[in-house]
Amino acid sequence: MRGIPSVLSIAGTDPTGGAGIHADLKTFQECKAYGMAVVTSVVAQNTEGVRDVWHLPVEALEEQIKAVLEDIPPHVIKTGMIATPAMIEKTAELLEGKNIPLVIDPVMVATSGDTLMEDESTSIMKNRLFPLAEVVTPNMDEAKLLTGIDIQSQKDAEKAAKLLVDEMGVTAAVVKGGHFTGDAEDVVYYNGEIDIVSAPRTETKHTHGTGCTFSAAIAANLARGMEIKEAISESKSFITNAISNTLGIGRGNGPVNHWGSRFSRDEIIRE
Repeated sequence: MRGIPSVLSIAGTDPTGGAGIHADLKTFQECKAYGMAVVTSVVAQNTEGVRDVWHLPVEALEEQIKAVLEDIPPHVIKTGMIATPAMIEKTAELLEGKNIPLVIDPVMVATSGDTLMEDESTSIMKNRLFPLAEVVTPNMDEAKLLTGIDIQSQKDAEKAAKLLVDEMGVTAAVVKGGHFTGDAEDVVYYNGEIDIVSAPRTETKHTHGTGCTFSAAIAANLARGMEIKEAISESKSFITNAISNTLGIGRGNGPVNHWGSRFSRDEIIRE
């Protein structure tokens, strides 16, 4: 490992701090990695929904990425919301040949249901970014958009995960099962094997930023030198604690608790 583990997030913003680069930076810190962030889009959102989105010029994205790579090359890069085809093309162009593991959270729809990505961007992401990816972490809705498989069961999730790896070129796929009933079970397909990563389900509306946080934890754990399966398993524990120790803030779908592995809401309030 080269010195301090570092991770770069390339994603959009959340002024309420629950998702996007704000969630990523909190997660990197909690997972003992130095966090950096490149802004793709400025999003006016809160726990109740997305109000407006402004995409940065591609030139601004390019210069941010170059500035980081030239000075503090990250051990791992994590992408979240990259909304436009031109942004995805430029990101892929800048990352090709860099030999830096890439974790992709294919952010397409916010927890509130608001669309965050242009339609054409999905196919370009699959063709340009996925072949560079070490891990991709779609939820069931995102996996359906990416693969065309209507995921109604664990077997469907397994088919989607295999397709992401075998036909789209990612190294490992995690199809998250957070919307199923029963325990929260994620399907992992890596190195020709299916694994199920499970955790008890917490009934709560406070799940804003779950996908961002989970994928950010995977990126940080990879940067610390963990193998893929270990990084995913440790990140499952991290996000489970973040959800189960909810902060209970916000009028809508509140944020997960990035301190969840260390402090519960009650402990924080008592302090």
